[in-house]
Amino acid sequence: MDVARLREDFPVLRREFHGHPLAYLDSAATSQKPNAVIEAVSEFYREHNANVHRGVYALSEEATDLYEGARERVARFLHAGDPSEIVFTRGTTESLNLLSHALVRSGRIGRGERVLTTVLDHHSNIVPWQLQQTYSGIGLDFVDIDEDGRVGGEAFEAALTPATRVATFAHVSNVLGTVLPVAELAERAHGKGALAIVDAAQSAPHRPIDVGALGVDFLAFSGHKVLGPTGIGVLWGRGELLAELPPFMGGGEMIREVHQDGVRFREPPARFEAGTPPIAEAVGLRAALDYLEGVGWEELMAHERSLTEHTLRVARERFGDRLRIYGPPPGPDRDAIFSFTLEGAHPHDVASLLDADGVAIRSGHHCAQPLMERLGVPALSRASAYLYTLPEEIDRMMASLGRVEELFRPRGTTARTPSPV
Repeated sequence: MDVARLREDFPVLRREFHGHPLAYLDSAATSQKPNAVIEAVSEFYREHNANVHRGVYALSEEATDLYEGARERVARFLHAGDPSEIVFTRGTTESLNLLSHALVRSGRIGRGERVLTTVLDHHSNIVPWQLQQTYSGIGLDFVDIDEDGRVGGEAFEAALTPATRVATFAHVSNVLGTVLPVAELAERAHGKGALAIVDAAQSAPHRPIDVGALGVDFLAFSGHKVLGPTGIGVLWGRGELLAELPPFMGGGEMIREVHQDGVRFREPPARFEAGTPPIAEAVGLRAALDYLEGVGWEELMAHERSLTEHTLRVARERFGDRLRIYGPPPGPDRDAIFSFTLEGAHPHDVASLLDADGVAIRSGHHCAQPLMERLGVPALSRASAYLYTLPEEIDRMMASLGRVEELFRPRGTTARTPSPV
């Protein structure tokens, strides 16, 4: 994969900060956008802008075709059976909130019954269920991880109880980079009579998704992490299950008819898309998926495997156990997300000092405080790579970490001079 060539498509990567070229290592938070996506959104507003579905004039019909064409593109991306199984939302968070409310309202889960998630999941796959604990009396259980940050199938099944109605878990951890065995976990959940929901926010940008092969019931991901715009996400659900669920919000677009004494709703996906939808964002998402799949999954995954091996090797050689990177070792169950602690330095200080060198990483609890508690840390620094990341940017980060280590070196100890990169 010609990464240097790909980088020419991302204008923000040409910027400098504090006198240094930007090394953007925060793609797990949001990806940068290629020109193809920026132009697709801009062209929609220049040439095609109108509200969708309700207009009978040519411009509205044109906008509707673009919007529904984006739905068809997402269905192909996920290998879904029908575009009607694709619901557009504002992001993974809204998709999971929609599910938590709709499953309770439909009676699929109720008071005294339980949801199972994992200790490594993002808050967006925890807090909606905690809200339902308060409002609806459901229970919430957590599966632990092993010492490498993995979720084992046997441990997962052991946590399922006769009262478990929903099992919901990430495909890839946004902190540890752990790739969970989704198909196995879904099969074990179904064996106990539970629905399987997958948060694919961190997997959809990095690996092909086939909802049929995964064997899940629902799956969610966010556009802004797959090179697309912010403000758009996807909820996929098996058609027969979506048909059972009541709407999450009420308003225009999602109704068949409204009278003073009642309302009838449209079939999915319209039932779940109240109000004016994110039309330009859907057009941008379509362009993003075209670009991403044009790169090639095998090439992308090979590039990220190489970056993972390079990062872990350089960290070990340069810092030894003074720099601890959490998560599984390099392999098929590890993605290019590197959360770490540097001996003697707080993660927030690390991120601020790296920024002075033009290196952009994230620090904090990463919306995964139960995982922080499990790991026994208040926060972690996190670097995350993507298709436009160069090995030289990893080396720049390591050199900058060497300077941070020297700054926080206790007085009276032997200086460790960082080797140049």
